[in-house]
Formats: sequence, C-alpha cells, structure tokens
Amino acid sequence: MSEKTKVMCLIDGEHYFPVTKSAVDQLTHDGYDIQVLLLIGGTEKVRTSNVDVISEFFNKKVVMCHDHFDIPYDEIEKLIDEYDIEMVIDLSDEPVVNYVKRFKIASVVLSKGAIYKGPDFQFDPLVEYDVLKNPSYKIIGTGKRIGKTAISAYTARLINEEDEFNPCIVAMGRGGPEIPEIVKGNKIKLTPEYLMEQSDKGLHAASDHWEDALMSRVLTVGCRRCAGGMAGRVFKTNMVSGARMTNALDTNLVAIEGSGSAIPPIKTNKQIVLVGANQPIETLISYFGPYRIKLGDLIIVTMCDEQTCPKAKLDILLDEIRSINPDVEVIPTIFRPAPVESISGRNVLFATTAPESVQPILKEYLEDNYDCNVVAISSHLSNRPLLQKDIEDNIDKVDVMLTELKAAAVDVATKDALSHNLEVVYCDNIPIPLDESQDLKKSIMKLVYEAVEDYEN
Repeated sequence: MSEKTKVMCLIDGEHYFPVTKSAVDQLTHDGYDIQVLLLIGGTEKVRTSNVDVISEFFNKKVVMCHDHFDIPYDEIEKLIDEYDIEMVIDLSDEPVVNYVKRFKIASVVLSKGAIYKGPDFQFDPLVEYDVLKNPSYKIIGTGKRIGKTAISAYTARLINEEDEFNPCIVAMGRGGPEIPEIVKGNKIKLTPEYLMEQSDKGLHAASDHWEDALMSRVLTVGCRRCAGGMAGRVFKTNMVSGARMTNALDTNLVAIEGSGSAIPPIKTNKQIVLVGANQPIETLISYFGPYRIKLGDLIIVTMCDEQTCPKAKLDILLDEIRSINPDVEVIPTIFRPAPVESISGRNVLFATTAPESVQPILKEYLEDNYDCNVVAISSHLSNRPLLQKDIEDNIDKVDVMLTELKAAAVDVATKDALSHNLEVVYCDNIPIPLDESQDLKKSIMKLVYEAVEDYEN
C-alpha cells in the first residue's frame, strides 16, 4: 500500500450530489488519494447527465455507467486497472445496491487485489507470499468436505508417475503441527501402527499431510492454520515457513493445498479450484463463491452423485460456473473408494465422511471391484461419539476396518479396530469424470506443464 492510498469511490444518483461531495471531501481530508468517482446507478436526484458538469462539481474525475439498473462490474474492474486503484470505497446505498450486488462488487474488487470498504465493512484481498523456488500449483475449494485432500493426493500421484517430476505437497490443516513437519511419504510405509504411535504422541495423525503422504507416496509438508475469512484469508498460519522448506527438499514441483474454503497465502503459478456440488447452490454462485471460482485455471466439480446433487441443480451450477469463469475447463466428477491394501474375501466395516445417501452406491462399488463383503458403513468419521457407536455395533461382525484417513480415522477407528485385533486398511477416494469424454488426467497434466512454463518465463 502506498503512503497515500489510491481510491475509487462508488457513488449513486439516489443521494443529492452536495451530500456525496461532503463525504468525498471528508475522505480527501483524511488522506485518501481519490483518483476517480464511478456513478454506478440511480437517477432520482441527478439533475444533469453531463459528466463534465458533474466532474467539475466534485472537482474529481467522474465516470457514469450507461445502465441505471445494472451495476457496471466490468467498468469497476477496468477503472481499477486504469488508475492503479488500491481501495474501492462504496458511498452508494439501496436501492442501487443490495447485499447480493455488494458481494459481487467485493468479488470483482478483491480479484483485482484491491480493498473493498464501506461505512461498516472492509474486505481485504488475499496476501500471497512469493517464496517458492520451483514450479507450483495451488488447490483451493469452496468449502469443507468436498474432497480437496483426495484431489491433492490424486494429482500428486499422477504427476509422480512422470519421470521428469518429483512432486511435493504442502498442506494447511486445522489440526496441523505447530512447526511445519516433513513426512517422507516416498520413503516410509505409513502403517496403522505407525500412525497410532504418532497419535499417542499427541499429534493429529489423520491431518491432511499424513493422508497426502499415505495416498500419494510423495514428500509432504504439514502446516496449520486458524480461522478462515469470508474471502479465504486465514487468521494465523505457518504455511509460509512450510512452503519455504520445500526449497531445500528433493522436489521440482510443489502443490500447495488449501483447507476448507481457506486459501493458502502462497503465490503459485497455477490454481485448481474445487467446487462441491453437494453445497447449497447460493453459497457457490453468490457471496464469495464467484471470487473463488474466478481464481481457477482448472475447475473440478466434486460430489456430483445424483443422490447429493440432482441433475437439475448440477446443470444450473455448471452454467453459472461457466458464466463466472468462461475460459476455464470445468470437469464434474464423482468419488469412488479405493483401498490401499487388498480386502478381497473379507467382511468389512467402512468408515467414511460420505453422506448416508450414497452408502448403497459405495457398498456396491466396493463389493463389485474389490471382492469383499461390506457388512456396514459408518458416515460418522467426523463425529467421534457416533463413530464409536457404529464400531461397537459392528465390531464382532467384521474382520477388516476400512477407513478414510481423516477426522477420527486414527484416534477412534484405527485405535478401536487394533484393540479388537482387526486389520486396518486405509481407503483413498478416486475422482471419476461424469462425462467419459473428459480426460481428468490429461487436464491435470496440461495445467502442470503450464505451471512449469509460467515459472520459467
């Protein structure tokens, strides 16, 4: 931020201009460098349409929109670039703007790296630290429990199959370590017993970086964060330190993994955005959903099973995503379980975070593809008391505990299973495109090569 902040003010024609001018003069007196005023709508108190007369009255450059009913979002974006605006101050009010329109304005302003400020609110853009010395991509999402870690591990595993790449994942979780922790997923075998040892030491052994290491078999760095703002900023994180650690590791490609809807404060060459089709559609196409969607160089829509996202909703969502970010490829997907060890011929209790509505699909898929008998499925992996009850109700009927590695997978599922002499097998989730003509692997590798090209240039 410069010593005198360069500002654009949004004004409307529902205020008498002398009233608005008094506010503009006050901002100038307070030290703001007002570059331009944008009249975004309203006609009730506008006595002239001559922009030169209006500019002379304010003694500031004034730009008028041509439609008094639609907010000129493109004009806001254009003027931020033209005048190198650092802050947009909103001096408008209803009926010109409402809550929905203000969030759209905020999304535009933040996407340009500027602050959006009003009388009783302020939204700050994401701060990104340029600390990586390797090509990189970021994986962010529109919410929690939409498969971010599964996609992260999947991409790393896919990239690792290419001889030219040695990928590393830096993960930011709410249960991550106080000091960034390196897990050599490419060197050690993460057994249930090993993870229990970590859990007994007080570590969150089901944190995202452990799952990444187990499922992708690559180097991972575990970090932590607290809180997540509406536009993705975190209150506190050690991820900058964790990202810097990769500069000394044996890697030539870094994946930066977000947490929930929180966005890692690390500058990367490319970004994959995950959109959870199971989320309420208004949270995806309103508020700061569009802001996140616009960040994507590739968009993967997850959780697209008909049981969690009816086709009518998915069609609307895809149309909205393409209107928000029209130049990006959008790939709708479903997740299917993939045990990391054989469960052939075994009686299985499966612990997952997937909703109960898809349990029949998961049971059929596991039995058809892995030659097992799924006795029961618990969808309570993130609810320890209910998970424990599900285990107690079925422990005598099974000989394998199959569990995703997240939430209570170690301190409850693994611990209880081992105490009853059950075998524990961890389970990955594989994304499968709904449209067979779309090649997710090819799209991911295309993004990776574009990240390398961007880094080298």
